[in-house]
Amino acid sequence: MKKLFNFEPPLAWSQLSHQKVRFAVAITGVCFANILMFTQLGLLAMLTQGTTKLHRSLGGDLVIISSFAQSLQFRINFPRAYLFQAAAVDGVASANPVYIGRANWVNPKRLEKQQDILGKKKVLSLRELFGNEVRIIAINPAQPGILNIPLVNKQLAKIISADAVLYDQLAQSSLGDIPELFTQNQEVGTLMDNRRTYVVGLFSMGSTLFEKGNVVMSDWNYALRYGANSLKGAMIGVINLEKGANIKTVQAKLRATLPDDVVVLTPTELVERELQYQATEVNGVVLRFGTIVGFIIGVIIIYQVLYTDISEHLSEYATLKAMGYADRALLLIVLQEGVILAVLGFIPGFIASCGIYQLLVVLTRIPLVMQASVALQVFILTILMCSISGAIATNKLRSADPADVF
Repeated sequence: MKKLFNFEPPLAWSQLSHQKVRFAVAITGVCFANILMFTQLGLLAMLTQGTTKLHRSLGGDLVIISSFAQSLQFRINFPRAYLFQAAAVDGVASANPVYIGRANWVNPKRLEKQQDILGKKKVLSLRELFGNEVRIIAINPAQPGILNIPLVNKQLAKIISADAVLYDQLAQSSLGDIPELFTQNQEVGTLMDNRRTYVVGLFSMGSTLFEKGNVVMSDWNYALRYGANSLKGAMIGVINLEKGANIKTVQAKLRATLPDDVVVLTPTELVERELQYQATEVNGVVLRFGTIVGFIIGVIIIYQVLYTDISEHLSEYATLKAMGYADRALLLIVLQEGVILAVLGFIPGFIASCGIYQLLVVLTRIPLVMQASVALQVFILTILMCSISGAIATNKLRSADPADVF
């Protein structure tokens, strides 16, 4: 019975595990290459997920934006009158504008410090008071469903008050400990664009590589700050359809009705438009290039390990060739070694990368999770990386003649 279940380890495993130190170095090399690829792809995900947070937070069935805006980062407006035209199209229940702006934001603690030392004739510099910016998202609170953020929709009545805003509790810490202060006082006062502003509620969206945080305010408050003319142009139009209306049919009608300087998109198409733009931008190209560099580094490391292993065991491989083993069989052994290194190196690389992702979340406040698609992509790249290294390393075996070895 014992002989029946006797397990002989594969030749590839025996070859690798014979030299423990070299085996550990090889696994470390694969792990390092994995971490580098995971980090680059993670930063790319942070870039794309962050820039599409606003897109994914929009309500409605269709969205209208300027055709000149390849990305919402450009903040290009279109005439609000187009939304009145859209509202008259059959199947459209409502067409609501979303106004986007940026404003200087003062950390409340720095504002308190400023007030404390005014009596001592010592005033903080403008750079200390300002230097931070938030993204303003202004909507009509009388029209629910413009934003698909439950915490915002529950608190729309609060932003009717003068100078009231809802604050993104996932904003970066440099803007201040607003969530903690709000929990204590249920209202936080500060300056936004040098005007008194009150945080009357919290919601969650998340910062991006370009935006430190977000605030939601009413269009009325937005007009009070930036003038009535600021409402003549909207950056986004959120279209809600009547019950039972076909999205594609209404979308076609809107495209035929509205001028060519706007585009009518579904929420999914809007996200895809942003992702396509980010993929061609310098940041996206650099991060993808970093992934390629990690892949090449891994190929070089594994090639060195497998080449050294083949060189030291060349006589054994020559014996196998003399016994009738074909080059294909020997290649299979080396490829098995590569797959073993790929799997064993991927596991610690994956765990370490998860830790790096969590560290990035803490440091940046940008939501970032390990996606299954990213993990699968890196795993496939790791297998491919080790397989290529093994295939290159076997060139020495193909040229080896058993007679020369002995």
